[in-house]
Amino acid sequence: MTILWTAVVALIVAFLLGFLLGAFKKIFHVEVDPTVQMIRDCLPGANCGGCGFPGCDGFAAAVAKKEAPVDGCSAGGVETAKNIATVMGVTSNARPKAAVVSCRGDCDAAVVKGEFVGIQTCSAAKAAINGTKVCNFACIGFGDCINVCKFDAITLGEKGLPVVNTEKCTGCGACSRKCPQGVIQIFPSDITHPVALCSNRSENKPALLKQCKNACIKCGKCEKSCEQGAIVLQKGIPVVDEAKCDGCKKCVEGCPTKVLAFVFKENA
Repeated sequence: MTILWTAVVALIVAFLLGFLLGAFKKIFHVEVDPTVQMIRDCLPGANCGGCGFPGCDGFAAAVAKKEAPVDGCSAGGVETAKNIATVMGVTSNARPKAAVVSCRGDCDAAVVKGEFVGIQTCSAAKAAINGTKVCNFACIGFGDCINVCKFDAITLGEKGLPVVNTEKCTGCGACSRKCPQGVIQIFPSDITHPVALCSNRSENKPALLKQCKNACIKCGKCEKSCEQGAIVLQKGIPVVDEAKCDGCKKCVEGCPTKVLAFVFKENA
């Protein structure tokens, strides 16, 4: 008899809970903007945060309110941007993107300060001794960028520098934001111009090659040799104007330390 009453009470409680949950759902129901749902359906669901919003739901709501660009989802790429643009009734000029490590200060080229015995992260080494290499702008090499990448697109190379797999990289920018040295940059992966693989902005020119054999020596030869006027030294680093560059390669061939390079080989 006790078992029977227990079963009856359990059924009554279950019924009441179900009724109350249904009532609460109706009372506290919030209408969802159909546009938000359509945008959400276009997204890959990575929730990587590369868009700058708290997950795909936050990004979808922001786009619907026109507070975020339709091409803001780097994880989804060009196709996702086009689909969202269709929902919003606009056009998209989205381009595929990928990360580039703008440093060649590997274990063969860069002089190290010594063994760092603290927490083995780039951020810790940066805070403690301003990096592990004599060049204060060099990649530290502990892999903070690798740990933050949600797409397994970055690995640590044999010589201690991060290597980006452009086929996996979505250009979300998480690695760039995490790098305390700022040596990881995001570029459109369809560019046909070279970029500088050095971040040393020191004005102490005589010390540059003593710190790293692969450093940009600020000679300005690339800027002077460019007939299109596409290269300008900004804080000692060559910056190429994509609109002016014709891809002639004179700057790449003339660079004494080979700092300028076509990073996406298929476009070289």
